[in-house]
Amino acid sequence: MDWDLKITDLEGSTPEHSAVIVNFVAAVRHQLKNSTCYVYSDNVQYRFKDNQGNNKIVIPDASINCRTKSRRGNTFTDAPRFVMEVLSPSTENYDRTEKMQLYCEQEIEEYWIVDWRKKTVEIYELDYEGEIPKYYLLKTVTEENKDELQLLHFPKIKITFDELFEEID
Repeated sequence: MDWDLKITDLEGSTPEHSAVIVNFVAAVRHQLKNSTCYVYSDNVQYRFKDNQGNNKIVIPDASINCRTKSRRGNTFTDAPRFVMEVLSPSTENYDRTEKMQLYCEQEIEEYWIVDWRKKTVEIYELDYEGEIPKYYLLKTVTEENKDELQLLHFPKIKITFDELFEEID
């Protein structure tokens, strides 16, 4: 079995990077109680095949997975419905290119890219050009339009902009 692994030079997560992940998971976790979906932080991985048939392993910063039976240890083999990546200088390009493309190929319905330094949330929604899945930037949420922050595919889950960026100066 050939694994096409991507090693990224991680500078070490900053407390702010971690705080955004923790804030998201804490706000969402109790709202998914008694459902078939679970929210996970960056301690689980997903194993996929890309469009070329290569095995890929990714570890999103946060994900909401409703297909938790397809699990081997801490690795899921089915795609989650939602993924969030928090940008850092060492991973921003990867999060915006290869990782985003892989998530799109796996037809993950919603993808958030969060920049804690600029306090922005880019919300991408999956749609199709014919048969080809493609992400479209639905909106960028900032301090000015912070009331527009919402999970598209989980409309009953509420998280505010201020909750997401709590303790981020």
